[in-house]
Amino acid sequence: MLVSIIIPVYNEENFIKELLTRINKINNINKEIIVINDKSSDRTKNILENECNFLYSKLIHNERNMGKGYSCRKGILEAKGEIIIIQDADLEYNPENYYRLIKPIQNKETEVVYGSRILPGGKRTRPKTFDFVVRFYANLFLTFLSNLLNKQGLSDCHTCYKVFTASTLKKIELYENGFCFCPEVTAKVSRLGIKIKEVPIDYFGRTHDEGKKIVYFDGFRAIYSILKYNLSKKT
Repeated sequence: MLVSIIIPVYNEENFIKELLTRINKINNINKEIIVINDKSSDRTKNILENECNFLYSKLIHNERNMGKGYSCRKGILEAKGEIIIIQDADLEYNPENYYRLIKPIQNKETEVVYGSRILPGGKRTRPKTFDFVVRFYANLFLTFLSNLLNKQGLSDCHTCYKVFTASTLKKIELYENGFCFCPEVTAKVSRLGIKIKEVPIDYFGRTHDEGKKIVYFDGFRAIYSILKYNLSKKT
């Protein structure tokens, strides 16, 4: 069973090579690695082309900086695997968790798995900064709002680690270009009547000074997107 790992990348010169190296060390998973460089303005493109060209299956360059959702959609179109994993390009998430993430799909328990940063069972470090604390509680609120509307009962709907059967993900029409890819895909999976399974994952949070991209305005966009896609009848 081929697993497609989709990695949207924007300005990750300090992390991308280490991430790809770690993914390639994951054994016993037949995988393809699709990297989408979202018009990075640092050395990311140079590193990908000259230092990491043996560490991925396909490299795509966006002509403009379009956002995570746009990059994920491009990766989904290129994916040949039966399972698709969304992987952020920083080192907040541990690729060694792939085994536990794909197992429920391999066992035919579900078609969609989310890796939870909240459920007990993972190794975690969380910066004790005001910014990080705000983002932590904002995620809890957004997850609560999402659950209220789609009845999924998730603990962490905005996690990076989202895993799908390709047949499920490719039949969903996705439109969001930015971080609102997360509430959109959650709402649309829910409308298909699919119960999302969560598994605990490792998480090593970082701050904006360390390269975190999400900003406060993204939280308000997420609220709008949760309401829009959960209340709309259109798939």
